[in-house]
Amino acid sequence: MTSAAPAGSELQAPSSKLDNAAIAERVIAAHPTVAARSSDNGQPYLLVPPAEIVRVATLLRDDAALRFDSLMDLTGWDLSKYPATPPSSDLVVAYFLHSLAHRHHLTVKVQVPREAAEVPTVSGVWAVANYFEREVWDLLGVRFAEHPNLKRIMTPDDWIGHPLRKDYAYPQSYNGVAHLREGQRFEPPPAPKPAAAAPPAAPPAPRPPPPASGGGAAAP
Repeated sequence: MTSAAPAGSELQAPSSKLDNAAIAERVIAAHPTVAARSSDNGQPYLLVPPAEIVRVATLLRDDAALRFDSLMDLTGWDLSKYPATPPSSDLVVAYFLHSLAHRHHLTVKVQVPREAAEVPTVSGVWAVANYFEREVWDLLGVRFAEHPNLKRIMTPDDWIGHPLRKDYAYPQSYNGVAHLREGQRFEPPPAPKPAAAAPPAAPPAPRPPPPASGGGAAAP
């Protein structure tokens, strides 16, 4: 007499989960410009050059051993004022991936200069990126090239600036409506540096003495 299988076991497919080191090795073999890194708290991730993100994303989705079929989240942050060595003012876009087929997960990051913050869209790889990328564009100011509908999603269309940048100056009103509410305050703008004091004026040159007064003409 054979014992019955545990309830639900027929639903559990055999796992082919890879660890982060094996995933990194497979990706870097196909794309040598990708680097395996760890965050300050020891979490592994892959750092991908912006120009390579669509090709790497396609590999991560389509490779039979990887099958990252779920983009769980896509977010970003500003490295300004971040306690890193060396300090940086770049912007980071992070992709959090999961494989429903293999039950492994992966973090991918792209780093771009804030003055030229542009990354190709991955909405053609994972459709849900359409909305995630709009949020990162709206709040952080990263432009996603070839995005099908790159519009603001959290703030009004006529909003100025990107509120999650560390150098963002929050407006005190919008279309005549004050933003200040009870308990809310705004940081004052930095005080302008005082103008350098002008050097003291040079004293006036001494006047020549008046000619001597005398009765007779000078001797020859």
